[in-house]
Amino acid sequence: MPLKVAVQMDHISSINIAGDSAFAMMLEAQARGHELYHYTPDRLAMWGEDVFAALEPVEVRDEKGNHFTLGEKQRFNMADIDVVLMRQDPPFDLAYIAATHLLEKIHPKTLVVNDPREVRNAPEKLFVTEFSDLMPPTLITRDKAEIDLFREQYGDIVMKPLFGHGGAAVFRITSDDLNYGSLYDFFAATFREPWVIQQFLPNVKHGDKRILLVDGEFAGAVNRVPAAGDLRSNMVRGGAARESELTDKEREICARLGPSLKAKGLILVGIDVIDGRLTEINVTAPTGIRAVKRLGGPDVAAHVWDVLEAKVKG
Repeated sequence: MPLKVAVQMDHISSINIAGDSAFAMMLEAQARGHELYHYTPDRLAMWGEDVFAALEPVEVRDEKGNHFTLGEKQRFNMADIDVVLMRQDPPFDLAYIAATHLLEKIHPKTLVVNDPREVRNAPEKLFVTEFSDLMPPTLITRDKAEIDLFREQYGDIVMKPLFGHGGAAVFRITSDDLNYGSLYDFFAATFREPWVIQQFLPNVKHGDKRILLVDGEFAGAVNRVPAAGDLRSNMVRGGAARESELTDKEREICARLGPSLKAKGLILVGIDVIDGRLTEINVTAPTGIRAVKRLGGPDVAAHVWDVLEAKVKG
């Protein structure tokens, strides 16, 4: 039986279909005959205990520049929707948090992916610290004295905003970098929240592996290699996707994380691993689905829909 599927996302006109995981999920839902709807998070409205949204029927095509057609908006009680895919990009700000609270009102009668309560409680660069023994040495602070001590112990470090995404504002600072003071001042003026400070891992030049887990199980992986002259391997920053197999250490990481992800209702998750060290757990809008399939790996979108259909049908 077809499901009613609503996708909460940045407007579909703005996405890069070559790498967007939400779009991959939409293509698969459409291929399975599900009723597909599109909306942006600002259309959510809560009246008492009911949540409504203006949804647009949407048809998607894997054609750059001609990838969607929207129908007329229709007001839905979201309790009448079978599955909501919460796939908008961060920033993980108060607007994002508010959306999780509204969607929590309809979940799990309407299956929200990922579980909005757990998404709210698992910001990627904080949730990962529950597995600190799998990580490189990491400090979360905005206190310069603490950063100075960390830098003194580990030498080369990486600084990045706690709620950043897509490789934005990620800096390597060497042990003798004269820009350190200016960079600290820039972060202090720009970001009110603490920052992530990590030991620099030189082998990032060989790749930052994105590993996808579905319902707690390994589903696919792609190695993202930084562009020449750049620290960041994010594909939106010029990183190149390469086919990849898991190492024994990476399988161990997946086995450690899997039960916790499954228990929290985090059905689609992307983790980042550099040189056998876990650096992030992405639960909001993890990329990599399209790259894995394009490089001959598993069809992760199909795997996700197999899981979702089984959960909805009980």
